[in-house]
Amino acid sequence: MFRAPYWRSDLEPALGGGRVRPARVGVVLGAGAARGWAHIGAMQELDALGVRPEVIVGSSIGSLVGGCYAAGKLDMLEVFARSLTKRRVFGLLDFSFTGGGLIGGERLRARLEAELGGIRIEDLPIRFAGVATEIGGGHEIWLRRGPLAEAIRASYALPGVFEPVKVDGRWLFDGAIVNPVPVSVARALGAERVIAFNISSEIVGRGTAIQDPFGRPEPPPVVDEPANDSNGRTIARWWRGGVPRAPATETDAPAPGLMTVMVNAFDILQDRIMRSRLAGDPPDALVQLKVGKIGMFEFHRADELIALGREAVRRAAAEIAQHVELPRIESAGA
Repeated sequence: MFRAPYWRSDLEPALGGGRVRPARVGVVLGAGAARGWAHIGAMQELDALGVRPEVIVGSSIGSLVGGCYAAGKLDMLEVFARSLTKRRVFGLLDFSFTGGGLIGGERLRARLEAELGGIRIEDLPIRFAGVATEIGGGHEIWLRRGPLAEAIRASYALPGVFEPVKVDGRWLFDGAIVNPVPVSVARALGAERVIAFNISSEIVGRGTAIQDPFGRPEPPPVVDEPANDSNGRTIARWWRGGVPRAPATETDAPAPGLMTVMVNAFDILQDRIMRSRLAGDPPDALVQLKVGKIGMFEFHRADELIALGREAVRRAAAEIAQHVELPRIESAGA
């Protein structure tokens, strides 16, 4: 694919001394729930390469990492992520059975407000937008003004899990529903070279069409579900233990339960939408953050994920340098 030259002397007027302005760099951080901790390592390694984005756009957990980076709070987020254990993750969840999601989100909101309260998007030193989805209309909402913490909460409000967030009269939830890796938003905000980070998991593959699903010698893999008990601790045990993914070996294995169906359906949906959107508006450099079989809610695995993010950027450094290398200063008479 043809790429315009990095130097934009054909479009931009010369600066003093014969210099030209380097292309404006934008970074896009994709959705992925807990796997998004890999974005922390990716941004740290990008910073080590000397890449200074002027535009940052995020969807879902990508908006959390991107917003914290834009606000100069990435180190704080890293400390928080690395401190999480299964018990601490569970302690941050306030289960609700009366609202629009299983988790009310008040404990997480309080934590965000404590760190980001008072910071408005329009005051950030870097252009930032978080992507969310409007309930009802299905509109893709670009959150570019207002409280940063509120925009982040709206962008990561996973349907059925977190309660939606009301922003300017609109009820919003997870941006991954409409734009998991929002390259188009970064370009609209003025990015001329776009680096996109996409969460790539082995749990959801490319998928194929199976015309005749019957008569197979082996049963398809299923997921074991925690059994209900009289004390109503099913959800609590599910959050503490994660989602077991061991394949069944018996033909009479139980059908997957509610949580497994919801998580797997969202995983597949996000993957298909992401492929479609990236095909229509590809970035200049696409970095695949391969997280293996780490689940969407394994927030306690930040150490592994951050390391994976850093390694992914190291592997992609040559490709990134083709598009966003640091400018060379040349005189007009050279």
